[in-house]
Amino acid sequence: MKKLYRIVLLILVLIFLSTYSPSGFNLILQKDNTFLKIQKIEIVNNSLIKDSEIKEKLSKIYNKNIFLIKRKDIEDPLKEINFLEKIEVKKKYPNTIIVEIFETKPVAILYKNKAKYLLDSSSNLILFEDNMNFNQLPSVFGEGAKNHFIYFFSQLENNNFPIKDVKKFYFFQIGRWDLQLANDKIIKFPHNNTEDAIKKSIELLDRKDFENYNIIDLRIDGKIIVE
Repeated sequence: MKKLYRIVLLILVLIFLSTYSPSGFNLILQKDNTFLKIQKIEIVNNSLIKDSEIKEKLSKIYNKNIFLIKRKDIEDPLKEINFLEKIEVKKKYPNTIIVEIFETKPVAILYKNKAKYLLDSSSNLILFEDNMNFNQLPSVFGEGAKNHFIYFFSQLENNNFPIKDVKKFYFFQIGRWDLQLANDKIIKFPHNNTEDAIKKSIELLDRKDFENYNIIDLRIDGKIIVE
């Protein structure tokens, strides 16, 4: 009720000013007017991106007239924030902007330079923190893995590889990958013809006579080496 009351009161004030005092209404729209200046930015629906990072990017809109602020004034400063997919903007009169955040979903945890990062489907990184509940995601290791992971990940997805069963990805600088599955089985993929090897690995994982092997090595074209 309080919110509705404020909105109705604001509308009545604007009607009064525009009807009985057009100059007063024009004054509201002036950039240097103290009334209706943005004093507060509310950030909602974010779990990975920090409020402080968003508010810092939007610092220039403080004290701007809320009527004169456009969506572009809020969207443009936020474009470079990692894990930001899109935003919705609402104006809460007389002086508050509400920014609803929609984040991209992390697909893996990348280990790099003794630190852990969440990695999304666009290769964006955000520092992993202990309070984040993403330990179910697969881990990615290897120098240069970030630059090659998404392409390999998409190859697995496009061929319906059971990614949910992957526990760890290991990248080697020659440009190939090993996978460690949840049951600790290792699959070694080649540098070339990776997609053919993925299809072959799916076929082998479905065969009962390969259940007891701990390593499936597909690095040599046309050969399957098991241990």
